[in-house]
Amino acid sequence: GGAATGGGGHRPVRVWCDGCYDMVHYGHSNQLRQARAMGDYLIVGVHTDEEIAKHKGPPVFTQEERYKMVQAIKWVDEIAPGAPYVTTLETLDKYSCDFCVHGDDITLTIDGKDTYEEVKTAGRYRECKRTQGVSTTDLVGRMLLMTKAHHSNIDEDLDYRKHTDNFGKGPKGHSPWTGVSQFLQTSQKIIQFASGKEPQPGDTIIYVAGAFDLFHVGHVDFLEKVHQLAEKPYIIAGLHFDQEVNRYKGKNYPIMNIHERTLSVLACRYVSEVVIGAPYAVTADLLDHFRVTLVCHGMTEVVPDKDGSDPYEEPKQRGIFQLVDSGSNLTTDLIVQRIIKNRLEFEARNQKKEAKELAVLEAMRRLEEEKH
Repeated sequence: GGAATGGGGHRPVRVWCDGCYDMVHYGHSNQLRQARAMGDYLIVGVHTDEEIAKHKGPPVFTQEERYKMVQAIKWVDEIAPGAPYVTTLETLDKYSCDFCVHGDDITLTIDGKDTYEEVKTAGRYRECKRTQGVSTTDLVGRMLLMTKAHHSNIDEDLDYRKHTDNFGKGPKGHSPWTGVSQFLQTSQKIIQFASGKEPQPGDTIIYVAGAFDLFHVGHVDFLEKVHQLAEKPYIIAGLHFDQEVNRYKGKNYPIMNIHERTLSVLACRYVSEVVIGAPYAVTADLLDHFRVTLVCHGMTEVVPDKDGSDPYEEPKQRGIFQLVDSGSNLTTDLIVQRIIKNRLEFEARNQKKEAKELAVLEAMRRLEEEKH
């Protein structure tokens, strides 16, 4: 509920979230969804590359890419570029925000202080649940595992193997990243993410299909361009099952499973509906069932179907197929390469982060013991 103002009306409750939002995944989206539900207007502060490099190490995505990515999440009303790394009351006041929301994990500055200390003390802090089964660190781990034996362009020298094997082995020597993610999809989670809006008369129903793996700014650029093709667009995204993606992408793709990819795509403001496990070939049945007006594909290569046929043959015959140039050449492959390039810095960064968190937990444990 809003804070009452004179005249009996309600002043909208303004909520603040902030972060790096580097490699945005459905965990971030879920945090922003929960934060938006606590008020009427959500402003998301995104840190600059310089700030992140100072406190954590260099980000994978540039600040421009990260701003665009956060802006594309449908629960975000406004972004605040270049937000300070430490959340202060001054920042909340500057944007007229009532309180700030953060996940129930620890965020520390370079000198080990809680970045939310000031707003917590002032009672202007709320917490939301962290999403089980995903973190940026976990995704980086999956990519590094993927590259271990599958990137033929990297010499499998001992030095490289040594680094990938050490990845994530922090002070405790355990690596939580080698297992698959423990993300458990529920119908409830899909309902929370889905728009639930049916196509309206006069809507242009546009179908796009793909893996949408590691949903990133290249996908956002493409979907935004597709969204601009019609006055009233209703975009349906067909997501291929994991085995299908593996067939045409090879290596250890997809990095995210079908359930994770579903949430990532549903969180995008340009997408109205998702087909979970869409057929690889865009069939007459599918086009008729969804009353599709237009089928779009980006500038990436279209791999033939198992029988060698063109998966877009039907929409092409109907004259409703369109290639869309998003102007972005960012692919999942390129992102994985960026991360591998940074892999040693990530390794150091993750070990440092884990050591810091363990130190905080240890201190908290000691405080508890002293109380008793």
